Amino acid sequence: MIVKLGNKSIEVIAGDITDYDGDAIVNAANNYFWMGGGVAGAIKRKGGLVIEKEAMSQGPKLVGDAVITGGGDLKTRSVIHAAVMGQDLQTDEVKIEKATLSSLRLAETQNIKSIAFPALGTGVGGFPMAEAAKIMITAARDFLASSLSVDHVTFVLFDQSGYRAFAKVAEDVRK
Repeated sequence: MIVKLGNKSIEVIAGDITDYDGDAIVNAANNYFWMGGGVAGAIKRKGGLVIEKEAMSQGPKLVGDAVITGGGDLKTRSVIHAAVMGQDLQTDEVKIEKATLSSLRLAETQNIKSIAFPALGTGVGGFPMAEAAKIMITAARDFLASSLSVDHVTFVLFDQSGYRAFAKVAEDVRK
């Protein structure tokens, strides 16, 4: 599903974020950027250890910050690592919003046009999917209103329940 916002858009799809063929994907990271399971593990397996090594060399950062690395063997040229949690692997609405906005701002500085996000904080972080959807889609919509570079934000959800939660929020944004 695609929501048009003038000449920009937000898209919600079900799938594997490591298959995304745009400028950048976002990794749901911890603030030291070591890549364990979930989205991070999938990115490391498919893109190569070089992504984790490059990310870790830039840490630690404050929770809510983001760093960028190359895409390794992925289709995308860049991975933005959003520090949505600390070493305790816990997150909340403030951390999710900060990490989303930090990722978008970093994309803007790198002249990235298209970026794909997973549902930040909903795996290991245990944050509720519907609440993450509202926080992230609202942040993306507000950011796109003044973005000079980023014009397409995709939310890639691994399963149908995640897709439904994000699609519902995206539908509300359209109204």
